[in-house]
Amino acid sequence: MAFRVAQISDTHLSAAHPEFTANFAHLAEHLRAVRPDLVLHTGDVSAHGELAIDDLRFARAQMDGLGLDWLAVPGNHDVGNDTVLGGATPADAARLARWRETFGMDWHRRDIPGWRVIGLDTLITTAGLPESEAQFAFLEEALATADGRRIALFQHKPLCRDRLSDTEMTYWPVLPAARRRLLDLLAGHDVAFVASGHLHQWWDRGLCDGLRQIWAPAVAFVVGDTWQERWGGKPLGYVEHVLHADGGHECRLVEPAGLDRHDIGLMPAVYGPHAPLTEHA
Repeated sequence: MAFRVAQISDTHLSAAHPEFTANFAHLAEHLRAVRPDLVLHTGDVSAHGELAIDDLRFARAQMDGLGLDWLAVPGNHDVGNDTVLGGATPADAARLARWRETFGMDWHRRDIPGWRVIGLDTLITTAGLPESEAQFAFLEEALATADGRRIALFQHKPLCRDRLSDTEMTYWPVLPAARRRLLDLLAGHDVAFVASGHLHQWWDRGLCDGLRQIWAPAVAFVVGDTWQERWGGKPLGYVEHVLHADGGHECRLVEPAGLDRHDIGLMPAVYGPHAPLTEHA
C-alpha cells in the first residue's frame, strides 16, 4: 500500500493578506477531497511570523482546519533568516521559541513502511544556538537508526541552487558550511530525495551531484520573471509524493483549481518593493 504525502509550501498566511488565505482555502478544499495520508508543509507557513506571533497563530489555525494529519517545518518568514546573511530578522532564540509555542518542534521524523520521513529547520543551521547543534545530533541519530528504511528529507531551503559544491553566500539555498555539514551526515545513507520550498518554483531536478532534489512551488504567490530568475517552473500548487513500502517513489506537480496567480513584485505593501533584475546587473 503506497503512502501519499502532499508537500505544500510558502502559503504566507496572515489575517492581513486575505488573497493568500483565499488561495489556501482552495488548496484545503482540494486536499480534503483527495485525502493524502500526510500533509507536510515545507515552510513560510505564515507571512510575518518572524515579526510577531499573531501570524503564526493564524497559520496554525488554518493548518488545523484542514482536518488532515500534518507536519510543518519553518521558513524564513516563520523564524527569521540565516544570521550570517545579516538583516533585521535573524533566526534567533526568541523567534524559534514563538514557533515552538505555536507549532511544536521545528524538526521531526515519521516512520512509514519502507521509509523514514525527516523534516529539518534549515534556518537555524547557521544560528549558533544550542538548538542548532541539537538538530544536527537529531539528524545523525535519525539516519543511524533508520534500520533499512529509505530517507525522505523535507526542509524549507534547497540544499543548493546549482551545484552542491557552490560556495556563494546567497539568500536562496542552505549556506555552504551548513550544507557541507548536512552532506557529511547524509553520506552513506539511502537518501532518496531532498524536497524543499522557498524558491517559489517547481522543479524535479533529478540527480544533482548524486542527490535528487525536488523543489515545491508556492501556494500564495509567484515571484515574477521581472524580479527573479527562472530556474524551474513558476506554477502555484503542491507536490504529491507517493512512497511505496519497497522503497519506490514517484512525485508529481498538482495544480488545484482556484489559485490566483499573485505576483509579489506587484504587491509592494506585503514585503516592500522588489527591484527588477536589470537593476541587479
